[in-house]
Amino acid sequence: MSHSSSDKLVYMANQIGKFFASQGHDAAVAGVATHIAKFWDPRMRAQIFAHLREHGGAGLDPDVKEAIESLAQKAETGT
Repeated sequence: MSHSSSDKLVYMANQIGKFFASQGHDAAVAGVATHIAKFWDPRMRAQIFAHLREHGGAGLDPDVKEAIESLAQKAETGT
């Protein structure tokens, strides 16, 4: 994955997070996770999961990082 593609996905994920931020922590995390699960194609999700693994989610806002961590965990466990 190129650095610029992960940068773009980080930016996009953070924009989603900004949309949900006013709803409070728990709702924001759930909203971001639901949005990414529904609207990002599997390749985009795989890229952001790889960014999380390889770079610790660098650049992701805290609520967004938490949402992506929860999605990545579900993807790994198949739940």
